Amino acid sequence: MSDTIIVALLSLLGTLAGTFGGIITANKLTTYRIERLEQQVSKHNSIVERTYVLEGQMKEAMHDIRDLKAYHHPTPKGD
Repeated sequence: MSDTIIVALLSLLGTLAGTFGGIITANKLTTYRIERLEQQVSKHNSIVERTYVLEGQMKEAMHDIRDLKAYHHPTPKGD
């Protein structure tokens, strides 16, 4: 084989190795970032669920307070 063909084949192998190495590294980084995003979404969803529960409890507490105020301070009737 001539030196030119050997150099061309070595260049091809080096290019392929670099390309595949870059693809693998980018894939690992993308996978890591997706996992981090999934964790953040999970935390966000947890907060939304807890907020929904707290809003319901707050609404119940406000109704209880309103009922207690009405019980202890009844409005006079215009009789």
